[in-house]
Amino acid sequence: MTIQLMTDSSADIPHRLYDEVNIQVVPLYLHFSDGEYNTEQVNLSNFYKKIKELKELPRSAAPSPNDFYETYKTVDPNKPILMLSLSKGLSSTYENAVAGKNLLLEEEPDRKIEVINTRTASCGISLLIHEARKKINEGYSFDQLVQHMHERVKQTTTLFVLKTLENLVIGGRLDKMKGKLAKTLNIRLLMRGSNEGTIEVVEKVRGDKKSIRKFVEQIGEYTKSVEDKVISMSHGNDENRAKKILEEIRKKYAFNNSLLSETGPLISTYGGEGAIVIAFFNDY
Repeated sequence: MTIQLMTDSSADIPHRLYDEVNIQVVPLYLHFSDGEYNTEQVNLSNFYKKIKELKELPRSAAPSPNDFYETYKTVDPNKPILMLSLSKGLSSTYENAVAGKNLLLEEEPDRKIEVINTRTASCGISLLIHEARKKINEGYSFDQLVQHMHERVKQTTTLFVLKTLENLVIGGRLDKMKGKLAKTLNIRLLMRGSNEGTIEVVEKVRGDKKSIRKFVEQIGEYTKSVEDKVISMSHGNDENRAKKILEEIRKKYAFNNSLLSETGPLISTYGGEGAIVIAFFNDY
């Protein structure tokens, strides 16, 4: 590939796409009370087990500017780099990726490196990787690709539905009494990525079936023409459920293709088991 694609470990990349694209991943870090872990080295089964045993959620930390500098430096100097970063609204990862780029450019000013704030995470970044790979194969120059991907970021819609609020309670993002009430009332949260790349609650829905129905219906609010589009989905340790929801989506909306992956430890820290994330390009 004439252009080196790069991202961080907030991206939940399907194995099929990972195998097709020569992409480098810069890992974030998770801090449990018993130590620090590189997200690329965390076994997901052990990860969920550790949360239950310790009754705590890890604190996440962005890669350092030096982590990015060292990764950029491994790439052939004649090969442009496109770095697709976790949303600036969720982490300092983007700023550190830019800082790492500037460190390298001080030494090698002729390097071509573009860092893009994707304003999304998880399968949203996978969707953008899929798009970048497609345009590289079509012969886009680096400058053309950069311009196109900035436009695609603006068109990316990311939607979430949480099956459990337990991680929000453990992590202190939701009051325990409110969490207990939500569990008693069987409340599900529908959320979306904002234009600024933060996460906002769209609606609180009672019951799993009703929340999934509303979740699927939301797609039609953002796009009408889906025949030439890709739907990207990630799930929190529940592949069978994810496949059923994906099948339901594709029955209602005739997406041209789909991507499916499991959420990694970073996204699973916040979404919890059973969480579903989808991303697609809207019509706006």
